Amino acid sequence: MSSPAARFDRGHTDDLMTFLTASPSQYHAVANAAERLEKAGFRQLAETDAWDASTGGKFVIRGGAIIAWYVPEGASAHTPFRIIGAHTDSPNLRVKPLPDTGSQGWRQIAVEIYGGTLLNTWLDRDLGLAGRLTLHDGSERLVNVDRALMRVPQLAVHLDRSVNTDGLKLDKQRHMQPIWGLGEVQEGDLISFLEEEEGLPQGSVAGWDLMVHSIEPPAYLGRDRELLAGPRMDNLLSVHAGVAALAAVATAGKVDHIPVLAAFDHEENGSQSDTGADGPLLGNVLERSVFSRGGSYEDRARSFAGTICLSSDTGHAVHPNYAERHDPSHHPRANGGPILKVNVNQRYATDGSGRAVFVSACERAGVPWQTFVSNNSMPCGTTIGPITAARHGIQTVDIGVAILSMHSARELCGADDPYLLANTMVAFLES
Repeated sequence: MSSPAARFDRGHTDDLMTFLTASPSQYHAVANAAERLEKAGFRQLAETDAWDASTGGKFVIRGGAIIAWYVPEGASAHTPFRIIGAHTDSPNLRVKPLPDTGSQGWRQIAVEIYGGTLLNTWLDRDLGLAGRLTLHDGSERLVNVDRALMRVPQLAVHLDRSVNTDGLKLDKQRHMQPIWGLGEVQEGDLISFLEEEEGLPQGSVAGWDLMVHSIEPPAYLGRDRELLAGPRMDNLLSVHAGVAALAAVATAGKVDHIPVLAAFDHEENGSQSDTGADGPLLGNVLERSVFSRGGSYEDRARSFAGTICLSSDTGHAVHPNYAERHDPSHHPRANGGPILKVNVNQRYATDGSGRAVFVSACERAGVPWQTFVSNNSMPCGTTIGPITAARHGIQTVDIGVAILSMHSARELCGADDPYLLANTMVAFLES
């Protein structure tokens, strides 16, 4: 078998930039992931159809989530899974049900804050609009207005003299509504505009899931272009790496278990939805895969008992201006390789045996690795890892890539870390 370390290089990071640009919403991310998997020979299954025992690559899509898996020749009903878990959603500003608003002759869009976004990073940026439109006939249409359509303007320093001494204070309701034109507010204006953009008949849109995005493309940064700046790396960086890794091992076809990519929606607000990690989607897919191969409940139990999940999400690189916020002895660095995320209170699902799984994958891939643990005085974030472990009884290990500016409209990582992560995932799926 070829060395996984040779599979991906800086070209993977170039491709990540393309993926980020093409995926302004979780729905676009899922569609792009599906397109890449189809090119690797995967086929989409409908949840409403009966599934058979055929081998090969398969995937299902539900909203902003995608579950993909590859059944090798000779797989039994109790063959265990190797799962890469990730999430497709990112913190941002999302359009409200009655979007048309405004004041003082300015036309604005009413938005709701999604997830724990850094509000100030959305100020004074040229913003586009993307997401999903649902038509009266039940069909769906992806939409992406990827041009300077709106902007959240900051108050001038002349009208807020204390902003640089007392800090910026933003009210989520009053201060975050983007401007998108001049004139009187017209009910239905935004959706009518999108219907025109998409060439749809007026009045054909019945529902929408829309969000704003910065139109500034990803870019290499630094004297030696050793850094990558871009949007939605939390957590499309992991989704992209997972797609690449799954496609690579499926193409090679040399696995003794069933490799899986599970990319969920709604991680940023708790994962409790039919497309979130706390919903039934992953369990349903895995069980149906077992049962379609003639398995019993006993086979399902045996399969799950041997299954391992790598929950991959971004983590915190040590910040040069705020090093005291980090644990004194755990300082993950950009381009230092993927991080193992540990929290004894189960905000991350990693334990000692999980650490061994991760370290073994890194060693087989020839990839350096690091450890992250929170400063005891700081609250610890969480991931889909503990949810996956608890809901399905699956051993789970939390890993990821160290970044700065997490939950900003534009984040920063080492330019080598995305392909180091992807190579680690390949080694894990091939193990």
